Amino acid sequence: MAAPSLLKRSLAELVGTYVLVFLGTGSVMTTVLLAKGRPVIDNAFHVGIDMAAWVAIGLAFGLAVTAMIYCFGHISGTHINPAVSVALWATKRFPTQDMAAYVIAQCAGATLGSLSVVAVWGARVIPTGLGATGMFDGVGYGQAFLCEAILTFILVMTIMGSAVDSRCRGGFAGLSIGLVVAADIIVGGNVTGASMNPARTFGPYLANVLVGGPNMWAQYPIYLFGPLAGGVLAAFVYDLIGDPRGAEGECKLE
Repeated sequence: MAAPSLLKRSLAELVGTYVLVFLGTGSVMTTVLLAKGRPVIDNAFHVGIDMAAWVAIGLAFGLAVTAMIYCFGHISGTHINPAVSVALWATKRFPTQDMAAYVIAQCAGATLGSLSVVAVWGARVIPTGLGATGMFDGVGYGQAFLCEAILTFILVMTIMGSAVDSRCRGGFAGLSIGLVVAADIIVGGNVTGASMNPARTFGPYLANVLVGGPNMWAQYPIYLFGPLAGGVLAAFVYDLIGDPRGAEGECKLE
């Protein structure tokens, strides 16, 4: 059977990233709206979101990732994250043309997902930033960059071992990757929002500009270069440790 065309694979990436952002940031909107009316806990570090809420948000993102891997893994590989596409490109597993098409599709899907959040929840969520990731109080630029790099390193290392290495058990990739996304968000949510994904941050940032929400673009380098650095480093470290190049073939994210 012929492999899906680049157009079809890019559309799968667009839809997959759309679902990720809509369900993930939608869980943030629900959490914030439910928290309204409660007294402020002590500072903006909490913003009405306690640990139980971070667990719920992490699971929403993680389950969205898992579902899209099982839905589109056999079509596009379900990168739904420029950090993943660039890491595979940097280790010569992914052609430049495909990488560029995937990144564009991922950013488009994330933006559509954020605009859909506004359409569903209404104008009342615009002041919240649409679930955009940002530094919390007391977190410096360098700390935020390091946090995003480490979280993405863990994510891409998991992807390399559970889905990319030809020796992997591909049927469990969706579960392991979804769970590590949830864990990353639970741990790093109150530091940077735990994006690990330049497209996931790009979508809400652009949608905010389009609908009159807060302008947060000054923080975007954190969410662009942090995940890219962590993802590329993870791919090279996995190749160094796992030495997967000797085996033939490659597991899909399925």
